[in-house]
Amino acid sequence: MPLIREAVRTPAIATRQTAITLDLISALDQQLLNRYRARLKVEPALNRQLVSFQANKTRPSYRWYKFKEAFSASLVEYLLNRHQVATGAVLDPFAGIGTTLFAAAGIGLDADGIELLPIGQEVVACRLQIEHDLSEDDRQIIKRWIEQRPWRDTQSRTRLPALRITDGAYPSDTASAIEQYLWAMSQTRGSVQAALKLGLLSILESVSYTRKDGQYLRWDARSGRQQGAKPFDKGPILTFDKAIGAKLHEILRDVPTNDSADTLFPRTASQGNVRLLKGSVLDVLPTLPPNRYSAILTSPPYCNRYDYTRTYALELALLGITEHGLSALRQQMLSCTVENRVKDLLKVNPGWQPAIIAANRQDLLQTILQYLEEQKAQGRLNNNGIPRMVRGYFYEMACVIFECARVLKPNAPMCMVNDNVRYAGASISVDLILFDIAEQLGFRTEKIMVLPNGKGNSSQQMGRHGREVLRKCVYVWRKTK
Repeated sequence: MPLIREAVRTPAIATRQTAITLDLISALDQQLLNRYRARLKVEPALNRQLVSFQANKTRPSYRWYKFKEAFSASLVEYLLNRHQVATGAVLDPFAGIGTTLFAAAGIGLDADGIELLPIGQEVVACRLQIEHDLSEDDRQIIKRWIEQRPWRDTQSRTRLPALRITDGAYPSDTASAIEQYLWAMSQTRGSVQAALKLGLLSILESVSYTRKDGQYLRWDARSGRQQGAKPFDKGPILTFDKAIGAKLHEILRDVPTNDSADTLFPRTASQGNVRLLKGSVLDVLPTLPPNRYSAILTSPPYCNRYDYTRTYALELALLGITEHGLSALRQQMLSCTVENRVKDLLKVNPGWQPAIIAANRQDLLQTILQYLEEQKAQGRLNNNGIPRMVRGYFYEMACVIFECARVLKPNAPMCMVNDNVRYAGASISVDLILFDIAEQLGFRTEKIMVLPNGKGNSSQQMGRHGREVLRKCVYVWRKTK
């Protein structure tokens, strides 16, 4: 295994050692690239819209809640069709708002998902109840809500929960309207309440002073919160009544009924079953039976420092998550933020020893980890939690891959959307490292579907280390027989 010298003392020697180590990382990366080059295929059919939420914006039901980290239903359908998955059950270990689950069920497959964040759990639960149980009487009640705005007729309120990072997120009139709406909604039941709740969750960002921005919530200058040197203007902030009315109307338009003339698509009889398992993938995945699934389609959190407990804080606060609960969720997530603490993986599951060994043996990964520790010792990282996060990400992903191989049927495909990243000038080929680990844990790499246009690294990285185009891929692995 390549080793990096101990931390050096003088700036000149440190700079030279950094260059040497980056050259070593580049050489090891090239070795892996050469190994997989024949399987790297640029796919003209793939684009940014298909592997992101963008293509869902015009899809009935999928467009209700904007989950920026989701891929599209069209991608799920494309992958299932291309790999001839027509029977059995599909699994998404990082289900999000259930795109894989609903798209697979839509073509007649049963679909299981695992999701930790309560916002994903709530969106899936509400959508299932709306699409399965909404009656004509329920539709008429929701139409009255759109037309008559009954929440405006009550003085009763349900207090709007807030976290430190969401306090003051709404104009005062909007906050009052949400509290009246919450109380009026609490007087409803069943699929009506599910539609009203999903509608509310779906508009929170548009009626707030905030915008989701990767690692945090970005605050409009009108909020009175000073954030950064340059004031931020998110553009129009919708009024509550206008936003909720439009969203509820959209939900009614999208919900299939026996009379397809009133909706954008008809009710079908070949729907598969959707099941969502709540909790951390590291806790839930090992409980699933072996050799069960005909395919896995997923997109794990990227190794990019995005903290979903912050970007979705408005929704989590509304769902009653406390400060303590928010912190607990952050630690249960797959390590992808600098605040994630080290997980004792073998204590969680002693059976993961092969996964730990596979990660230990991956030369490029180990060299990158040692380089990041070296940069930390020299004070060159903008956050000292980066080495811990990167280590946690790959070791936890190795355990997830190990479990995915266990639960798949022989020769079944696993398709994964992921991004490469860059830290301290070191490009981290997440794809190549995970390919090597997967092949040690029961998979063979069938192909690597590369998007025609890569992505740039962060502006901070470009400022210090120059621009470098990073691959974005859809991995396709097959469980070995």
